[in-house]
Amino acid sequence: MHDPHYIALIHKDPDSGYGVSFPDVPGIIAVADTLDEAIAQGAAVLAFAFEDWVGQRPMPRSLEQLRLDLQFQEDANDAIVAAILPSPDYYQAAE
Repeated sequence: MHDPHYIALIHKDPDSGYGVSFPDVPGIIAVADTLDEAIAQGAAVLAFAFEDWVGQRPMPRSLEQLRLDLQFQEDANDAIVAAILPSPDYYQAAE
């Protein structure tokens, strides 16, 4: 079975970098200076978190399922929504 992608919310404030959070993996975040780096850092932080995850990994919901979640609707306001595969080497894994 292949590794699932997780939906990420990427926010950018005018005076800061990009922040990445995962609705289905609370508490796991990444920060980067560019959008490309934010996606790569998001993939790496997920992989790092799952290395020592105790118990079963969170099951990612589909975008359609998340869109029905009122908290997701609020959190996704003004965010870039991306699907990220946990990987310490995101760009190499994508090739």
